[in-house]
Formats: sequence, C-alpha cells, structure tokens
Amino acid sequence: MTTTPVIETARLILRGRTIDDFAAYAAIWREPEVVARIGGGAPLSEEDAWNKFSRMAGVWALLGYGFFLVEEKSSGAVIGDIGVCDFKRDITPSLAGMPEFGWVLSSAAHGKGYAKEAVAAVVDWAGKKFPGATFCCIIDKDNAASIRIAEAFGFRRAGNGAYHGGEVVIFKRPPANPG
Repeated sequence: MTTTPVIETARLILRGRTIDDFAAYAAIWREPEVVARIGGGAPLSEEDAWNKFSRMAGVWALLGYGFFLVEEKSSGAVIGDIGVCDFKRDITPSLAGMPEFGWVLSSAAHGKGYAKEAVAAVVDWAGKKFPGATFCCIIDKDNAASIRIAEAFGFRRAGNGAYHGGEVVIFKRPPANPG
C-alpha cells in the first residue's frame, strides 16, 4: 500500500486524507461557486462526496499516485484537492495513457494564488513520478480561471471533448524533457 507523500509549499501542505477531513471536503463539494464549472455543476450529496473522497484512498493504494488534500498552513483548514489520477474516463477523444491533472479549491481560497502554488508543487512532483509523460486535464469551456492556471503550467488546448453530456476542453502538457 502506498502512503500519500506530503508536499509543503510556502503556504500549503499537500497531503493524504484522514476521516477527520471528510466534513471539510464535503462542504467544498456543496459550494455552488465551486461546482458551477466542474462535476456537472450541481453540489454533491454527502454520499457522492464520500464516494469521491474515499475513492482516492483506493487510487493511491492501487496506483501509487492520486489527489492530495490541500491544507492551508496558517489555519490548518482543508481548502481543496489536487493531483494526478487515471479516472478511466469514458470520454471522446480518449485520455488513455496520460496521467490526468485536476484541482478544486473552496470558494474561500479563490483569488489568493493557492491554485497556482499547489499546481506548481504537483507539476514538479508528477514530473519526477512520471518522467517523459504527457499529462492531460479536462476543463469546462467556461472555466476561465482553471484554463489560465493550466496554460500557466504548460498545458495547451488539444481540442474539445464530449463528457457526461457536456463539452469540455482537453489540455495536454508535453514532457518537460522529451526523448
């Protein structure tokens, strides 16, 4: 079983989840401002939040990578989730063979530069974990903030995709040192 590593940045701790984190995690996924452009646009029920939360423990155990909880150092509050995963998405075009980045932050954490700080840390970690890999992410076509973050870290538009009845933009990030 793989233990989630801990990554520290100037203001954040990226770490594995504990049962005590669930209430804060579920609260993030209930926020209309958070889910407006991700996850279908509807707040998650406690059951759906639990499925998403607990699934990641299994992903880490099976794959040796996954999403980190984002903790704000100054307050100790859980403010988000970020990482790399293989979701086995039924999406066209396929993302098979590419580790997929994703991130979500509570609305209270928006506009503070936390997303860029966390993405920078995970890009560095993932580059070492998957040397030579092309990474991908999918972002709602109207999620301008996430698109700016993706582009700031070398993700480039690779096209549009159909996913769960909606349209998403597929981004790819080529290897830092190809070949």
